[in-house]
Amino acid sequence: MILGAGIGSRLDPLTRSLPKPLVPVVGKPVMGHLVDLLKKHGVTEIMVNVQYLGQTIIDTIGDGSSYGVPVHYSREDKLWGDAGGVKRVENFFRDGASDEEPFLVIGGDDLTDTDISRIVASHREKGAVATLGVTPVEDPSEYGIVVADGDGFITRFQEKPKKGEAFSNLANTGIYVFRTSVFDYIPAETFFGFGNNVFPALLDAKKPMLAVPSDAYWKDVGNLAIYRQAQRDCIDSKVAVQLPRGATLSETCVTCAGATVDGEISDYTVVGANAVVEAGASVRNSILWDGSVVKSGTHLENCVVGTGVTVASTHGIFNGLCVEAKRPV
Repeated sequence: MILGAGIGSRLDPLTRSLPKPLVPVVGKPVMGHLVDLLKKHGVTEIMVNVQYLGQTIIDTIGDGSSYGVPVHYSREDKLWGDAGGVKRVENFFRDGASDEEPFLVIGGDDLTDTDISRIVASHREKGAVATLGVTPVEDPSEYGIVVADGDGFITRFQEKPKKGEAFSNLANTGIYVFRTSVFDYIPAETFFGFGNNVFPALLDAKKPMLAVPSDAYWKDVGNLAIYRQAQRDCIDSKVAVQLPRGATLSETCVTCAGATVDGEISDYTVVGANAVVEAGASVRNSILWDGSVVKSGTHLENCVVGTGVTVASTHGIFNGLCVEAKRPV
């Protein structure tokens, strides 16, 4: 299951017209990169929960046929939390499956090339009820933190500790593998979280909960600085991703299918599908979403231009976000 129902307030105003799982990374929705990863590791069916701008996700990702794996959707009338959202599709995971057959949950705004097969194999081998992919981080205050014993089983869990109060630097990446018995710890029709509710309950019940460390690439692209960095990391091959069909990489710039570049682009610029950089325009270290237009005489640097937005200026624009002004109802 890919968690896709969040609002993405930390990326506002970029998420006023596009939900966070669809923000493009080198021209492909971050959720599209996740679907690629799941298919690579043998996942044969995917559920996505949607709420904020949910129809946009459904229209963009579709039934999964363009990715080669079936994708289904759970429409939420309101936000239920990550565990609450998974609970609402319990039958999807229980149907015909034994408790020994694991299922995977991953955040819809994660960019990663984590070895999911290794996490699942460890989960099976050690008989865990829940297994968490974890990674060392510099600032634990942004994450759920775990402490594990010598066999890898979690003994303590701390959700987003205050600075200086973390008892570990092993961060929960939001990549989970569960037995279906985890549903016994999630009440129906209740806002419920894995970090705040489910994991502490499993620890209290002394259920085996495993941490699988990894130094693979993993970033939550939920804030602007990391979103920008993710583009550079993909171009520099720090994370293994597939460019969208028809996209080309030239030096440090990506140009997607249907784009027209008559002006100058440089320094980690991404030009989305059917976007236009007119002659006499220059774009540096910027991200142009699909269908955007940079008019002649305009200079952009360190900018993000939203889907279908036209930018025209006789002055340079630096560190700008050029997006639709209104949040959809």
